[in-house]
Amino acid sequence: MRHFGDIMFRGAVEAEQTRRGSRAAYAKMTGGPAPVGLSGRETAFIAARDSFYLASVSEDGWPYVQHRGGPAGFLKALDETTLAFGDYRGNKQYVSTGHFSENNRAALFLMDYPNRRRLKMLARIDVLGAGDNPDLAARISVDGEGKVERIFVLNVEAFDWNCPQFITPRFTERELQAALAPQLDEMERVKKENAELKQRRAKLGG
Repeated sequence: MRHFGDIMFRGAVEAEQTRRGSRAAYAKMTGGPAPVGLSGRETAFIAARDSFYLASVSEDGWPYVQHRGGPAGFLKALDETTLAFGDYRGNKQYVSTGHFSENNRAALFLMDYPNRRRLKMLARIDVLGAGDNPDLAARISVDGEGKVERIFVLNVEAFDWNCPQFITPRFTERELQAALAPQLDEMERVKKENAELKQRRAKLGG
């Protein structure tokens, strides 16, 4: 595995950082011992995600960003350097699949909006037929999503944790329910107490 900066901070990017005075800070993200693989911090973060953004590049050099979603953990860590997820029947455009057949480089953004965390990853993707890899297809299959048609295997080249600045917190319905549960329980308790108090007053008045 390589440093994120060793891949991204080269050529024109390095020159621009130098010109604008930030090269000294970002030079620390290049060279030196690179991570051997994903640590427990990264794998736990990946396992908790229910979506991510996947970027590919066309044969003409146009970037394409696709949103992928599913139950939390649908993107699975097979080992410290390999991830995989299942590709199910969709609109049959096959844009990402086609791109990866020509250029298997990919970039991923994994977002934790409530906690304002972002994990960036660079990977090379192999697209495998599910029928040719039944054991792996079963391992990454998600209940209720249908039959896996293809398997996207991501060989992670580098990753980087991004700063939280400008990440607007957003919450799913499940996250809102969990966050509001104590207040809702308290409201139910107060409603119940008020109803019981009204009943006692009615009896005393009668």
